[in-house]
Amino acid sequence: MHGFPLDWNLWPIDGWPQKIDEITAVTDLPVWVSEVGASSFGAEEVQEFGLHRTAELLIDRVPRIHWYSLFDLPQAWTATTRHKEAEGSSYYRHFYMGLVREDGTPKRAARSFADYTPALGICQWFHFEDQRLDDAVMWLKRLGVTQLRTGLSWADSFRPDADRWFDRMMRALEPFEVTVTFCFTPEHRGLAPHHTSPPLVDEEFAEFCARMLRRYWRAGAGFAPSPARLGAAAEG
Repeated sequence: MHGFPLDWNLWPIDGWPQKIDEITAVTDLPVWVSEVGASSFGAEEVQEFGLHRTAELLIDRVPRIHWYSLFDLPQAWTATTRHKEAEGSSYYRHFYMGLVREDGTPKRAARSFADYTPALGICQWFHFEDQRLDDAVMWLKRLGVTQLRTGLSWADSFRPDADRWFDRMMRALEPFEVTVTFCFTPEHRGLAPHHTSPPLVDEEFAEFCARMLRRYWRAGAGFAPSPARLGAAAEG
């Protein structure tokens, strides 16, 4: 489950228990909250409240919680959404979801995040050859995070030296229990030239997923693939 009731969803933050009950009523599978967060777009106090209330509502209710995210999205980057600036303030909130500002300084919520670890994990997406990787590892350890969700991009796999970057990223993340989402359709391999498009050939995406599993999964290594999905909002 994903939920951002203080920024995007049309339900209040106190609705979390009801939302979880609705899902658990129709499945015997464990329910993870794989993305939950609050932006500091309006005020850091709002994000701080969102962290505390989210922890109160979700810890001990679901087995896995990933707070989105560790870092703010750099202002020079583009948030991965369908309509971009046309979304108004909803678009710009994507840039303020982190516990740590673009300049590397912690926000108010970062000061108390460690109060909830290791029960709270982090969801942090890394761009190709992301220069924030080493700083991310430092911050995750400092905050006491043991569970991390991130992505391996099918689109990035077509870049030169893609495996070298994947290897570096996964090696740096070895200290954590990593849940990986396989995502992002290459423009030239989709039914439409868009990262959310279904693939032209399903088997090609399946082979990418299988190759990543063969390359990085090791018994006891803490690597757990999440259900594969193409495209995801606001990966940054």
